[in-house]
Amino acid sequence: MEFLLENILNLTGFLVGLGIGVMSLIGYKNTGSPTLFRLTVAFFSISAGFFVIWAGYTAEDLFLHTGSIEGWVQTLGTGIQTVGYFFIAFSHSIKSFFPKSAHFRMMIPLPLFLTSSVQLEHIFRSMSFIFLAYGAIETMLSYFENRNRGAISVAVGLGLLALGEFLGWYSFVFPDSILYPASMVSRIGGLIALFIPVSRVPLTRVRFDK
Repeated sequence: MEFLLENILNLTGFLVGLGIGVMSLIGYKNTGSPTLFRLTVAFFSISAGFFVIWAGYTAEDLFLHTGSIEGWVQTLGTGIQTVGYFFIAFSHSIKSFFPKSAHFRMMIPLPLFLTSSVQLEHIFRSMSFIFLAYGAIETMLSYFENRNRGAISVAVGLGLLALGEFLGWYSFVFPDSILYPASMVSRIGGLIALFIPVSRVPLTRVRFDK
């Protein structure tokens, strides 16, 4: 039952992320906004990560029958999602982040020197949590400065995604608990919260006066 639930939740995450990615892509084509382009890459990456994990669960359920998903599949899906979380968290400040963060640039190749997929997944989830928590805090600070209501939805979405990554990391400590399904629900809720501001992007081409 738990295996089926995780399969359904990953499929749901894939469909929700894909839907938001399509909306972002339409908005980018109609407005030419670089931010929407980065969000398109982000949501398609998150959707692809969910798809990889869902495909792993499906293959296990239909063909492999080993009792658990392959570790490298889980790690690959988590890594792809981490790329998407990076683009979401820093879509508004990606240029100013890298020049000031030499220590972060040194951390990027660190996974290449590790051999354990479990260690890689821990690193991916930790990086995702840092990205998302940073993005949520920056967005809330932006709201206090500008009082933009859309920032609240973004901050809530990033916060739920960060909580989901934290619970996902903690599920390694208690592998047979409900923490992993709770992590999935939190992340899907975060994606839905992020869908609200994205859905307000014009879906028809913007026309400018001559």
